[in-house]
Amino acid sequence: QVQLVESGGGLVQAGGSLELSCAASGSIFSINAMGWYRQAPGKQRELVASITSGGNTNYADSMKGRFSISRDNAKNTVYLQMNSLKPEDTAVYYCNADVRRRTPGGSLYSEDCWGQGTQVTVSS
Repeated sequence: QVQLVESGGGLVQAGGSLELSCAASGSIFSINAMGWYRQAPGKQRELVASITSGGNTNYADSMKGRFSISRDNAKNTVYLQMNSLKPEDTAVYYCNADVRRRTPGGSLYSEDCWGQGTQVTVSS
């Protein structure tokens, strides 16, 4: 099994900053892309940012310039630094990882893994 554990959410005033982290653990051979998604009440889950194992990043347009994603491959951990937060950033933020795992027979396969989510609330 693979577990993704997020931390760092909370309540912050508009204009403030928060850093989220997500650590993957368990039966992991390697991790390809890692990312953050968010889901606000009544809305669909949307991509916030993603990062490949080589460090290439991708951001949703509304997050560019305010959010920064990074990862520590040795720790199987991904981070999301969020600056200049706005009330509309309020959502549950989910960590996602494309995890490569090995079967008992030795074959490799990919598994899409999700964290439990962490609440971010930005007050106006």
